[in-house]
Order: sequence, then C-alpha cells, then structure tokens
Amino acid sequence: MAQPQLAGIKVVDLTTVVFGPYCTQILADLGADVIKVESPGYGDTFRWSAPAPVTPSMAPGFMALNRGKRSIALDLKTAEDLAVMQDLLRDADVFVVNVRGKALERLGLDYEAVRALNPRIVYVHCVGFGQDGPYADLQAYDDVIQAATGTATLLPRVDGDPRPRYLPSLIADKVAGLHAAYAAMAALFNRERTGEGQCVEVPMFEVFSSFMLLEHLGGQTFDPPCGPVGYARQIDPLRQPFPTADGAISIVIYTHDAWDRVFTLLEDPDFIAQERFNVPGGRAAHQGELYSHLASLTPNFATVELLRRCAAVQIPAQPVRDLGEVIDDPHLNAVGFFTRREHPTEGAYLEQAHPVKFSSGSAAPVRMPPGHDEHGAEIRAEVAARKG
Repeated sequence: MAQPQLAGIKVVDLTTVVFGPYCTQILADLGADVIKVESPGYGDTFRWSAPAPVTPSMAPGFMALNRGKRSIALDLKTAEDLAVMQDLLRDADVFVVNVRGKALERLGLDYEAVRALNPRIVYVHCVGFGQDGPYADLQAYDDVIQAATGTATLLPRVDGDPRPRYLPSLIADKVAGLHAAYAAMAALFNRERTGEGQCVEVPMFEVFSSFMLLEHLGGQTFDPPCGPVGYARQIDPLRQPFPTADGAISIVIYTHDAWDRVFTLLEDPDFIAQERFNVPGGRAAHQGELYSHLASLTPNFATVELLRRCAAVQIPAQPVRDLGEVIDDPHLNAVGFFTRREHPTEGAYLEQAHPVKFSSGSAAPVRMPPGHDEHGAEIRAEVAARKG
C-alpha cells in the first residue's frame, strides 16, 4: 500500500510562533511524525495569539499551524526532562529548532552536542540572521525583517504616502518556514545518498532578502546600476484592482495584443488604436495612461459581466473578494480546500488542506492540533519502551 511521502520520518520540533511551526506542519502533512516540544505552563506563545472560543490556549493561528503534531511539555532546564529530550533526539531524523545559538549551547542542544547523540540527524536551525554576520545574536520577528529588507518601503512607492508600513501578513515568517521545509527535505535526500546528517541554517533575514529582491533589486542588479531599485510593474500606483459597477476586479494585461482585447471587450477599441500606442515601445511608455483609461471604463460593467467577457477572450481576471468571503470560493470548495472537523475539545473548526497534490503516495492521516502536553504521557512511555 502506498504511504505518505515522509512516512517513517521522526521530527523533533522545538519551535514556536510561525517560522518553525509552518515548516514542521508541512513535514507533518507529508506524513512525518512530528513531536512538538513545548515549555511547561503556556507552551508555544502562538497558542495565545488571539481569542479562542473554548480553550484560551487554542488560538485560531495555532490551530492553523499545528495540525498533525503531538505535543509534549518539557522543562529543558531540569536534568530529567533534558534527558527525555536527548532520548527523543537519539533516534530522530530531523530536529527543527528556533532557539538562539547561545541558549542551545547552555542547554547542551547545539549541533555538535546533538550530533554526538545521533550522527545521522538533520539539524535545522531557524534563526533570525546568519550566524556568521554581525547580527547573529539579534532577535528577529516578522516586523523587523520587513523593515530591514526594505519591504516596509514598498507601499509608499505605490501610494505616495511616505510612512513606512508593514505588509499586513506574516509573510517573512511564512516564506522562511517554506525554505526550512524544503531545506530539511533536501538534507534528508542527501542523507539517503551519503548516510550523513548535517546542520542546516535557515536565516530569516537572508531568506526574505532573497525573496523580495528577486524582482525588486531592479537596476541595482548591474554594476554600475542601470536604474532604480524596485520592479516598476509591481510598484506602479495605477496597476491596481479596477472599480466595477458593483465592486472591483483584477484584470491582468501582460502582452501587447492583450491591450487590444481588453479595450475591445470594454467597448472602446478606438482608444488603443491611437498611433502613440502602436509604435515600438508605445504601450510600455504610456502604460499609466492605459491603466487610467481602463479604470474609467470598468465601472460601466458589473463584475460578473466583466469576468464573462475576459474569460471569452482569454484575459486573466478575478473578482476582488473581501478576506471573509474567500471561505465561500467555489473553486476552493470544489477541490476540498476547507474541511469542517470536530475537535475533541474545541468543537467544530475549519481545516485548510495541504495545497500540494502528489500522484503517488497516500495522504497522511491528519492529527488535530494538539492541546498543550496532550501526548506527553504517550511520548514518555515510548521513550521508556525504547530504553527498556
């Protein structure tokens, strides 16, 4: 019988909030046995990140990021619980940790100490900044990474409001979590070929700098620079959703001939036929004027009519939905993206499916998000059985 891709892989997860837990949830979704090690008392701080309807420590964000895991509470400052942690690591395949390096050394859980317990382990260290640079010991959260990478200056480039602002998403944490997940799997693949474990460092600052500067390094890509930073198409203040008679719509015009099709479906083909738009480079040079005129035409149509017309001539378009309306999206519901489940303590909740589908291998049975130390006795018994 086909098994999940990571069936048989044991992951010890000493992470909190988003960066590390997003990585380990991906591994759990793919079939790994993820043991979430939490501190006694409050556990993962993200348990308390927003109001919860039943148990205060089961906040929506925690529910979304911690399915598929087992929870054990360990006080790693005590010899007894540290010994349990060491026993867990002795036969683990992956250790994911977001504790800073000096604290790990004090606990005896730095890479060299863990490798002495288990030479084959893949040790994934989720850090704020690369440990070879001057920021090595600094704390990092999504906000400071958005600030340090220049991301907080993107919105001012678009709307002219000079105040630096964060993108309203934990985007740096989540991007770093994705990098940590693929890095762990790459190291596991390397271990299959060589038999050797390794330490993998995933620094959020470097990860997110790479992510944002892929397009936004812009003219500084060349030496000397050939233009300003920023990808002009993304920071164009006029390239925004267009108003309709009953809402707003996203219409993407990416090729030369797409402009002709769009103005035809908007019933103004004469506008795009003007000479200045039909000389080499004319449409790029007058892009702002094109967007402005398009925005003056779209309010003449209802959103559903524009969607129909765009689809008929193969122009990408989607309605602008309110965040709260996405849950009713017909495509997401058709593909089973949202599943209503009954948690044993929290009641009914919506779970989001792992978005990647494989043609080979079965889906992993999904554990529900764990209560704090929910599996502590079970995991301790497993450790004792292996030792005995």
